[in-house]
Amino acid sequence: MDVTGSVALVTGANRGIGRRFVDELLARGAAKVYAAARRPESVEARDPRVEALRLDLLDADSVTEAAAWASDVTLLVNNAGIATGTNLVTGDPDAIRLELDTHFFGTLGVIRAFAPVLAANGGGAVVNVLSALSWFAYDGAGAYSAAKAAAWNMTNAVRLELAGQGTLVQGVHLGSADTDMMADYDVPKIDPADVARASLDGVGSGAIEVLVDDASRSVKASLAEDPAKFYARALER
Repeated sequence: MDVTGSVALVTGANRGIGRRFVDELLARGAAKVYAAARRPESVEARDPRVEALRLDLLDADSVTEAAAWASDVTLLVNNAGIATGTNLVTGDPDAIRLELDTHFFGTLGVIRAFAPVLAANGGGAVVNVLSALSWFAYDGAGAYSAAKAAAWNMTNAVRLELAGQGTLVQGVHLGSADTDMMADYDVPKIDPADVARASLDGVGSGAIEVLVDDASRSVKASLAEDPAKFYARALER
């Protein structure tokens, strides 16, 4: 689909990758962008085409209300997320559930609410911002990895379900971006604007999957190999 003239809604639009999606959509000529966040007052509306909108993935009523209000949406960008730093065996079960409720059930709830909107407006597209951690895990992020893995295959499933209404469903994977969420991690990080640019390039070309950086490409390539090789260093302890 052509981003120019589109009406987009971006979740988690007040900072990080979400904010860069808003900027990039405006730069590419979007007619309107709903910048959705749990606290819409935290959204900096720097352009008259931007409308701040309350949407909390854990509040089903807010999702329903957002879909009713933003009934002209043609492009949905599911970016909102959290990182609790919780492991699966020793971690707080409530934190584990929060990761799944946010990344899997929350994102799915938004898709379910907006699927009829997209259908009514000609099909459009859904972008799900995922992670290289959709395909691997590391000690300290077990819950996040499991939730993103679930969100990845959910993306594959809804792609099949929404194909009949002409909706493109794209999964976007990256290693680490220079955002507030990753501020405490001493790892190589890409510019979050690169994520938005790569994703929207893919929307324009009809790409169902976008691997933004070398980290995501390397991890996906490793899936064809013996996992013992990938996890060798971690399992030496």
